[in-house]
Amino acid sequence: MSDQEEAELRLSHARLKTEHSDFDAAITAMVAAGCNPLQIQRMKKKKLAIKDKLTQLEDQILPDIIA
Repeated sequence: MSDQEEAELRLSHARLKTEHSDFDAAITAMVAAGCNPLQIQRMKKKKLAIKDKLTQLEDQILPDIIA
């Protein structure tokens, strides 16, 4: 992997991490405000999808080392 590709992956990872944190804060605010449970569930599902993408990017950035 070239340095530029790795830099792009790290940038994507940072953006997704920020987005994941934003979803977490939004969900907390929605729960506190007593929003519709269905909307909260949808937000949690989107947050989980972002977490899955984060995991995939982390695997690309730091491949498994077999010792």
